[in-house]
Amino acid sequence: MPGPALLLWQSVSLAGVLCALLAAPVAVLTTGLSQPLLLGLALTLSGAMLVRLLVSGHRVGTDLRRRRTQHRELVDLVGEHLEGAPARTAAAVARPDVTVLAQGNPSAYCLPGRGDRIVLTRAALDRLGTPELRAVLAHEQGHLDARHDLLLELFTVLHEAVPRQLRVDAALAEVHLLAEALADRIAEQRTGPTDLARALVAMATAGTPEVTARVRLLTHPPAPRHTRIAVSLLALATLALPAAVVMLLTLS
Repeated sequence: MPGPALLLWQSVSLAGVLCALLAAPVAVLTTGLSQPLLLGLALTLSGAMLVRLLVSGHRVGTDLRRRRTQHRELVDLVGEHLEGAPARTAAAVARPDVTVLAQGNPSAYCLPGRGDRIVLTRAALDRLGTPELRAVLAHEQGHLDARHDLLLELFTVLHEAVPRQLRVDAALAEVHLLAEALADRIAEQRTGPTDLARALVAMATAGTPEVTARVRLLTHPPAPRHTRIAVSLLALATLALPAAVVMLLTLS
């Protein structure tokens, strides 16, 4: 259940940041001005977290958009549209937003933003049959339709706002994997799991644990509805916990 799992990861990360931001209000509510040292520490923590969050948001957002713009311009310069691909490929998919790169390992990715692009390498086209190609394009279109780039950008901002000593890089890697799994679910609904699994295997390099995990997920049916609802409710409760603590202190 990549969707509820992503929501839970985001809620845990955001709740941690909120705890630091709310340290100062909590200190004021619990001690007032009777303990200036504790209040000063809380204000320092909240202020530092706010500054780091703003700086991280500006840096990550600016860097992502700059690199995407440069990459998009480069793709438009050196790429070719699908009409230049083999006849079987062009007949399978004729889309102006799909660009083919002559060089590179078998790969496919999307460039979100103004003028969305889906980029394929020639090596990927050589390995994929028509059904597998449709599955890959459905996966990338799933990323674009669901705006997974915004979700990953938010998590990256929160991740980098935390001091390096407290970051958990495995969490960021897990979020990226879950985003891929969520796009796999979207593609699976549009094209079926078999073609997508074949495409993943055809384009994989040796010893890629992410592809192994994604193929394994495709062999399992979605989690029961009540389980997905329970995890989603847990995520919302986690997100609401810091604010609930502050409200309780205010009422008391």
